[in-house]
Amino acid sequence: MITVRQPRGLDSANMAGLLNEIIEIGGTTALTRPVTGDDLNQWMASNSDQSAWHVALDEYEKVVGFQWISPHPQLPAEACDIATFVQVGRTGLGIGSALFSATSAAAKQLGYVWINARIRADNSGGLIYYQSRGFRDWHFDEGVSLASGQIVDKISKRYDI
Repeated sequence: MITVRQPRGLDSANMAGLLNEIIEIGGTTALTRPVTGDDLNQWMASNSDQSAWHVALDEYEKVVGFQWISPHPQLPAEACDIATFVQVGRTGLGIGSALFSATSAAAKQLGYVWINARIRADNSGGLIYYQSRGFRDWHFDEGVSLASGQIVDKISKRYDI
């Protein structure tokens, strides 16, 4: 059984561990350097009145996924950006669905009209996930340079709340 709630201070180290495993594998996130719990706490504190964060916990209260929305400088004020991370080996088990239910409700409560997901074009799992939530393609960026120097294409998908 999956439980979704807002993260607490002690969750950030587990969230960082989950994210770092994804970063180390590569290919599904634009993030290329490891993060710390302190990094995540700073991200959560940034724009906190315009952002929403949720963690998914398994039956043992272990963080198995997290998702956030926040404003983005390349988006209009009525839109927010979304990021989703699910523990390696646990995708396709309803974790992302549970997270998105809470996140989309929070986006509406924050006054957003639509949610943007900017996904690496080579991240088939991410593209499928957002498509299955009802996101539709609206923009394509070619040749985006990641912090590592790697060049990727990105697809932006839009979800109207």
